[in-house]
Amino acid sequence: MTSINNNFSSLNLTVPLTEEQVTANKEIDKNQQLNQEDFFSLLSQQLAYQDPFKPVDNSEMIAQMASFTTAEGITKMGTEFGGMSDILTSSQALEASSLVGKKVLTPGNQAYLPETGNASASIDTPAGASNVVINIQDQSGSVVRTMSLGDIAPGNQRVAWDGLNGAGERVKSGTYTIQASGMVGGQGQELKTESYAHIESISLGGGQTGVSLNLQGLGGIKLSDAIEIAEDI
Repeated sequence: MTSINNNFSSLNLTVPLTEEQVTANKEIDKNQQLNQEDFFSLLSQQLAYQDPFKPVDNSEMIAQMASFTTAEGITKMGTEFGGMSDILTSSQALEASSLVGKKVLTPGNQAYLPETGNASASIDTPAGASNVVINIQDQSGSVVRTMSLGDIAPGNQRVAWDGLNGAGERVKSGTYTIQASGMVGGQGQELKTESYAHIESISLGGGQTGVSLNLQGLGGIKLSDAIEIAEDI
C-alpha cells in the first residue's frame, strides 16, 4: 500500500488536458451513448441468459421497449423543436425587416433629437389629466424647453418637440429626456411618458437573443419590448 501511495503522490494532477485529449474524451462519451440498436442487443442478451425457470414476462419486455422508445422520442422531439425555433426566428426577422424606416414606441422617456426634424413621445393617461406640462431636459439634467398642453383626454396623447429651446433656438442633436406632469383626480403627479424612436436596422439574433430593433441614437431594444409601430411622426 505504501508504494502505491508514493506513486500517486508523484503524479501532477493539476496539469490541464490538451485539446486532443479533450476531443478524445468527448468522442468516448459520444460512443458510450446507447441507441436503439444497442438496446435490442442488450435485450437479446437478456433473453439468451435468462433463467429458464423464471422467464421474462411479456408485459415486462414490452414495458422496457416502450420506455426506451419514449426516451428516444423525447430526444428527437427536442431536436425538432430546436429546428422550429430557428424557423420561427427567421420568419420573425423577415417580417421585422419591413419595419426599417418606421418609428417605434419604446418603454422609456429617452428621446433622440436628430440634426433636422423633431423628437416625439406619448403620454399615457388612463384617466386623463389637466394642466399638463412637459419639460425637455438635456443630458446634464437642465431644462431646455417647457411646453404646456393643458387638458388631455384618457389614453395615449402624442406630443412632438420641434427641437427649439425656450428662446426659439435650435438645440444640438442628441439624447433628451421628456418628462410630463399634470393634475389627476385633483392631485399633481408625474405622468407616464414613452418616447418614439427611428428604426435604423434590424439585428437577426439566434434563438436565445431573438430579433432586435436598432434605434437612431438610442441603441437597440428587443422586438418583443416594442409598444407600438408607427409612421414618421
